Amino acid sequence: MASSMDILILPRFADDRAATFSDSLRDDLIRNGNRVRICKKDIADPGILLFNPENIPDLLVVVGGDGTILLATQRMPVQIPILGINYGEVGFLADIEPENASSFILGLSKPLPIETRMRIEFRLNGKIIGNALNEALIVTERPAKMLKFSIFINGNIAERFRSDGLIISTPTGSTAYAMSAGGPIVDPRVEGFLMVPLAPFMLSNRPHLIDSSRIVCVSLEGVKPVKLVIDGQTEIHLDESCKIELSKSPTPAQFIDAGQNFFEKINHKLRHL
Repeated sequence: MASSMDILILPRFADDRAATFSDSLRDDLIRNGNRVRICKKDIADPGILLFNPENIPDLLVVVGGDGTILLATQRMPVQIPILGINYGEVGFLADIEPENASSFILGLSKPLPIETRMRIEFRLNGKIIGNALNEALIVTERPAKMLKFSIFINGNIAERFRSDGLIISTPTGSTAYAMSAGGPIVDPRVEGFLMVPLAPFMLSNRPHLIDSSRIVCVSLEGVKPVKLVIDGQTEIHLDESCKIELSKSPTPAQFIDAGQNFFEKINHKLRHL
């Protein structure tokens, strides 16, 4: 039998089907010698932690969709291995279907097979304001108002443009909002910053994929109220003219490697949208 683990299950909040499945999964895992807890609280509040830093689980099992997984990474005091059970509509981040969940988890053994996923760390005036696993979106607080951006790479101006907004995506997030806005699908093993302008004024303004070792700064130049939305979960209101610094986060997200081929999975998911 696989070694015993301390497992935390996070069902999608206020979803009766996910809650019922989580209870059944917990009972099955406990019968097989694991220590299992279920987080039944709403973790949408930024002040809530998913678990106590002094009681860190070996594994987080998320029963839900990509939104619940993204929220979980925002609420962890430290990043721990995640296994997503797909109870969402598409589930690019959730590798296991519910009917296979129990047998897959019981087949795991330490050390757990981990696939790390780069996150982007955002700083404003030298202060960390958040980390994104998927993307950050810069938009005006008033709809249908264009913004002016300047992109600096290693201190040199690389691009100036006007658009409705800017998506700053990780390779993991390339299959999310960035793809809908015309960005490319990027292999998650590539580490870089994907920048996709939303409805740019000039058609020559195209997406950029920038190596994560570069020093990247996004300068906002305008007089309109602006907000930064991280992973669709956290909103930060910005000054009209400010500079946002990007860097590769020192704390990547950790996912259980379920042995799936990335390109086969994406092809299958996209065909079922």
